[in-house]
Amino acid sequence: MPVNASQVGLMWCILIGSPAGSEAAVDELVQSVRSRRFRMGNAAARFVAACLLCAAGAEDGGGWSQPADPSLQEEGVCTIDVLHASELSHQQFIDRYAFSRPVVLRGLTDNTNFQLLCSKSSLLEKFGSLKVRLSTANTHSYRKVDVLFQQYVDELLRPQARDALGSETLYFFGDNNFTEWQNLFDRYRPPPYVLPDTTGAYSFGIAGPGTGVPFHWHGPGYSEVIYGRKRWFLYPPGKEPHFHPNRTTLSWLRETYPYLPEEEAPLECTIRPGEVTAFSQAKLYFHAFL
Repeated sequence: MPVNASQVGLMWCILIGSPAGSEAAVDELVQSVRSRRFRMGNAAARFVAACLLCAAGAEDGGGWSQPADPSLQEEGVCTIDVLHASELSHQQFIDRYAFSRPVVLRGLTDNTNFQLLCSKSSLLEKFGSLKVRLSTANTHSYRKVDVLFQQYVDELLRPQARDALGSETLYFFGDNNFTEWQNLFDRYRPPPYVLPDTTGAYSFGIAGPGTGVPFHWHGPGYSEVIYGRKRWFLYPPGKEPHFHPNRTTLSWLRETYPYLPEEEAPLECTIRPGEVTAFSQAKLYFHAFL
């Protein structure tokens, strides 16, 4: 691999909706799940958010490799627990992480076949003539633009420009047409851990090297890398990052992150194919990624 190759991000997420009702209802759910073991089955909704990140990297990357700034190869330290699925049962996940802190999990599922279907040549052959909806890469993703998938890959899938604002950066993530893409999505194997009385929603996308939404928060879920890498930054409850909602994560990483005192540093970790970040209780965790 050339030293200046970096990762294009192909992302696939499932965000989890909270049960209807008040905070007391949510607290009741937490206590009921923690206090008993429960069956995994069709009645329980997926507690997942799978994020496909196709990025150019040390491997072929499914044909998604792009030349980019060598500094984007830096992965940083990992300050989040990293566990293999064999080390953590479903109930242990509930007890230790599901309602309190993020964790990176390995070996939950085998999405090798799905990864092959997400190669650049395969996706362009099947979906190149279809329209996709792009979002701006700022905290609230205000603006939406519809383009052909082929046009997005050929013209807009680029490394993050150093000085571009989030409102000037368009990328494909979420707003998926599940009718047109359903045959592909059906081949994805989501993480097996579930929570009762919740519902999940998939988000799939592709983004260029160094791109990523700045700090934001939402409900819990899973984020899985299919190709490339995804670097996470998270702040736990009670801590709020200093950032501009229209500045990119890359600008924050270069201009703010290096000067943070230790007590203001975020949790962080870079995940690769076959790894899943479970950002449980993410509504309390500000998080950003690139």
